[in-house]
Amino acid sequence: MKRMDSESSLELKRLTRRHFFAQAGFGIGAAALSSLAGREAQAEVAQQLKTHFAPKAKNVIFLFMAGGPSQLDMFDPKPALNKYDNQPIPAELVKGERFAFIKGTPLCLGSPFRFAPHGQSGAVISELLPNLAKHADELAIIRSMHTTQFNHAPAQIFMNTGHQVFGRPSIGSWLMYGLGSENRDLPGFVVLLSGAADPDGGKALWGSGFLPTVHQGVEFRSKGDPVLFVSNPAGVSSTARRGTLDALRDLNQTRRELTGDPEVTTRIEAYELAFRMQTSVPELTDITKEPTAIQQLYGTEPGKKSFANNCLLARRLVERGVRFVQLFHRGWDTHGNSVGGDIAVGLPRLCAEIDQPISALLTDLRQRGLLDETLVVWGGEFGRTPINERREGAMLMGRDHHPRAFTMWMAGAGVKPGVTLGETDEFGYNIVADPVDVHDLHATMLHLLGLDHTRLTFKFQGRAFRLTDVHGRVQQKLLA
Repeated sequence: MKRMDSESSLELKRLTRRHFFAQAGFGIGAAALSSLAGREAQAEVAQQLKTHFAPKAKNVIFLFMAGGPSQLDMFDPKPALNKYDNQPIPAELVKGERFAFIKGTPLCLGSPFRFAPHGQSGAVISELLPNLAKHADELAIIRSMHTTQFNHAPAQIFMNTGHQVFGRPSIGSWLMYGLGSENRDLPGFVVLLSGAADPDGGKALWGSGFLPTVHQGVEFRSKGDPVLFVSNPAGVSSTARRGTLDALRDLNQTRRELTGDPEVTTRIEAYELAFRMQTSVPELTDITKEPTAIQQLYGTEPGKKSFANNCLLARRLVERGVRFVQLFHRGWDTHGNSVGGDIAVGLPRLCAEIDQPISALLTDLRQRGLLDETLVVWGGEFGRTPINERREGAMLMGRDHHPRAFTMWMAGAGVKPGVTLGETDEFGYNIVADPVDVHDLHATMLHLLGLDHTRLTFKFQGRAFRLTDVHGRVQQKLLA
């Protein structure tokens, strides 16, 4: 009898260990299942499904332009740069500066694009974004963002987790931990990828860090199964799978009664939710069912990997109660060291990829009454320099990384529309009014969702951690 108990204990340990590694791995179907599992365990978290005050927003769509979009060519015009184009930038601005790639005497680089005020707010937006400009009175443009990081991976990790070293929970994971999901059949935090390649920061950008794995983001793929390992294997029917799950449920329930292990309950729920996902996920991701007018509005190409497809999918996700949807669009690293990275050639192409879909997303959300409860955020990890990089003597237009000043914008639930916050100097090099750092942005986002960033904490390694660390100020000027 003792031997049998010992063997049972050993097997339980093996199951627990296997279950841990299945859930801890990034980028696999187990991550999707784990994000849906453990509803009873999640209910034990004191902050789960609670807000600190009345929220303005229920959901978030974060449009992340990986690579660092050029604020000087899109949202922050500088006539002085055009006046002094190809001339040395004032030495006092760059004294002691550490650039990623610029060598020698830095020369000013004026923007080749025209700017104009739009809407009643008079928000100044580049000709590169004609469709977004129609929404000028809905946007809160932040021209005074700054960060501490000037290389892609740490800057992307910092923007998404509040810390430059991987291992911290992403903002989507914090929201899942604090608020939970409104849809039992879908992940509460979904990630959609498009562009030239995956982000430099990798899956750490949507990881759960030291939070329970159930809170990490789940990547939906453009080709094949939207979520890995959710579909039945070849030759296994839905009826057969249902019968298998019923048998597993009975065995697990017996095991739970013997051991009292709460992880067994999580496993039962994971299997059941995975079964429901086999119906909910394919229906969700089939954008061909959208009316032709909606397809044309977004400029979608069903079956292809595109930012437009992901914008439409983002609307479908928040419509179904998904808490946090993050779109990563890679390719904004316009150094001018290749034709594709030339400001004059590559940037218009990139803007054309996002301009119509983002405009369509805002229009679609507004028409469906979803913009009043959805916070939309746009931006990258840092901005671009007002200096022409000319790496290795290249004669193309290119800008280096610039963490000192860049632009992001917000729209939707609780955001004050038609405002432009912050100001940079005449060259766009330094911030001269209303600086907003990454922690301030996070604090403001959490505030709009009804969460006090100083109270949303998780105890790890003996102390309480939070998304904003010991920093962060809610930007009241951005709130309606």
